[in-house]
Amino acid sequence: MVGLLDTSVVIDLDDVAMLEALPDEVAICTITLAELSAGPQLASTRSESARRQVRLQQVESNFEPIPFDKAAALSFGLVVAAVTQSGRTHRRRFADLLIAATAHAHGLVLYTRNQDDFAGIENLVEVVSI
Repeated sequence: MVGLLDTSVVIDLDDVAMLEALPDEVAICTITLAELSAGPQLASTRSESARRQVRLQQVESNFEPIPFDKAAALSFGLVVAAVTQSGRTHRRRFADLLIAATAHAHGLVLYTRNQDDFAGIENLVEVVSI
């Protein structure tokens, strides 16, 4: 089983207990890479920027991201509809829903540290909170 890692999981890849909860094969998508690329630019201190840059470089070295492709774009419509039908807004967690759409399009289990970010899509994507 391949697990798609949400950005929240990738940020905490140094957490040994979390790593033990992940499947043997994991992937990221280009949306996560985009979020990580913004991280060093948005940091409030130089040391935080440097820490985020190191994480970005580690991820670039260790993962070949799954692209946000046509199938993911079509899945995004289903994800947004599910979130909206659950009474939540899709605008607050736009990147998270793009990641969820990628998981849906590729039949992947989504691993996150922020389960609430994916509330409403349980019928479309298996979301595992770690």
